[in-house]
Amino acid sequence: MSASVPSPAAVVDAEPLPRQDEVLTGAALAFVAELHRRFTPRRDELLALRAERRAEIARTCTLDFLPETAAIRADDSWKVAPAPAALDDRRVEITGPTDRKMTVNALNSGARVWLADFEDASAPTWENVVLGQLNLIDAYRGNIDFTDPVSGKSYALRPAQELATVVMRPRGWHLDERHLKVDGRAVPGALVDFGLYFFHNARRLLDLGKGPYFYLPKTESHLEARLWNDVFVFAQDHIGVPQGSVRATVLIETITAAYEMEEILYELRDHASGLNAGRWDYLFSIVKNFRDGGPRFVLPDRNAVTMTAPFMRAYTELLVRTCHKRGAHAIGGMAAFIPSRRDAEVNKVAFEKVRADKDREAGDGFDGSWVAHPDLVPIAMESFDRVLGDRPHQKDRLREDVDVKAADLLAVDSLQARPTYAGLVNAVQVGIRYIEAWLRGLGAVAIFNLMEDAATAEISRSQIWQWINAGVEVERDGTTVRVTPELAREVAAAELAAVRAEIGEEAFAAGHWQQAHDLLLTVALDEDYADFLTLPAYEQLTG
Repeated sequence: MSASVPSPAAVVDAEPLPRQDEVLTGAALAFVAELHRRFTPRRDELLALRAERRAEIARTCTLDFLPETAAIRADDSWKVAPAPAALDDRRVEITGPTDRKMTVNALNSGARVWLADFEDASAPTWENVVLGQLNLIDAYRGNIDFTDPVSGKSYALRPAQELATVVMRPRGWHLDERHLKVDGRAVPGALVDFGLYFFHNARRLLDLGKGPYFYLPKTESHLEARLWNDVFVFAQDHIGVPQGSVRATVLIETITAAYEMEEILYELRDHASGLNAGRWDYLFSIVKNFRDGGPRFVLPDRNAVTMTAPFMRAYTELLVRTCHKRGAHAIGGMAAFIPSRRDAEVNKVAFEKVRADKDREAGDGFDGSWVAHPDLVPIAMESFDRVLGDRPHQKDRLREDVDVKAADLLAVDSLQARPTYAGLVNAVQVGIRYIEAWLRGLGAVAIFNLMEDAATAEISRSQIWQWINAGVEVERDGTTVRVTPELAREVAAAELAAVRAEIGEEAFAAGHWQQAHDLLLTVALDEDYADFLTLPAYEQLTG
């Protein structure tokens, strides 16, 4: 039933944007305010629980499956709700921010699903937050097009039956939205993104034969999934759409969530659609939680930690088994390669790596996977078509051969690879170049032919921090050197000089390069490890 008296609306504290009144209506802001008043106190409690759990991990240097939820894991009778038709076949999903060009291209990409991203692939400027919502509203109205101001090329939507199904990703629980306040306090970005999207689009999507579908990021426990479930139940009643209209796919991209996959699905079982196996955020979470754990938790260069590493394989195979046991989709990780328009040989090598990765996922039982660029859609589609054929998924593959122990998920020291000087340089390069773009309002950035987002910046700065604090030694020009703050500063200064030479003095001065350099060193060298790079970065983000 709908609320009889609307709550006083949230207050917008920002410069007006074109057409913002179509998004920031009185009723929509009142809905967001109601979400905030009902659920932010619990969000705050759960963030405090994260800190307590992190302190316990620092003390014990271990994790285990929860004894208090053993009955849920042992009960074979429960399943998640059946997938709606629009989400039954997810064999290829494309990810990206919700700017107008990406909205058209992603919907037209040939992928079955588009992850419309308000999180790691989107810097949370107010313009990106509001106009991203507007672009999705326009898309569902069939009233979106785009003309590139540089090339003059026009983009328009294909027929409705050819478009990808949208699964929207709001921000994580930890981020607040400073431009929207209720009772003088900033509203969590997750509730802003979810609330505006759900309010404007839930009924329209159901009328189109789809629904309000979500990816839930940065989840750390089943209690956080329970909070999201309660948000869904309230929102569906408040707006007046049937319970179960919402479907949520949870990203298992934190090490703590990997120990609670079944419990997370259980809490969301009337609204759950599946789980996703990320990579960079997962590694970032391992570093963050076990940063005091000594040499056995030191990760090598990020590109050396592939999904075939024993502890990563344990994580992905456990995810497939868990999902299929409970009737949920298992969605694989990102192919982040960005094809080169100038180097066919680079493309050939990269395409073969993408194909091998997607072949492995389809062979392991995943029901779909992610790509970052439309040119990769056919490659991933071919891998899954070969395994699935005409079937929408392979949930019948229960993977009962998989038996993952708690220690398997933490066997970081099973890797043969070790940190290298080149890995340090790459972490600094990616960190500076990504943060600079983020400060200009760009969340998805092509760097060295890879689509980088906030998760790759997080693992980059976390590895610098970890290597310094663990006393890691690397080979540099035939000499063994220790990774120290001084070495990190030296590498960062060299990268700044290289960027200046590469792009020219004028472009360098027009960017945020020094600011990005300083911010990377702050979060990589501070004794107090920042939980999320985006928290101090948001304080410096203009707009």
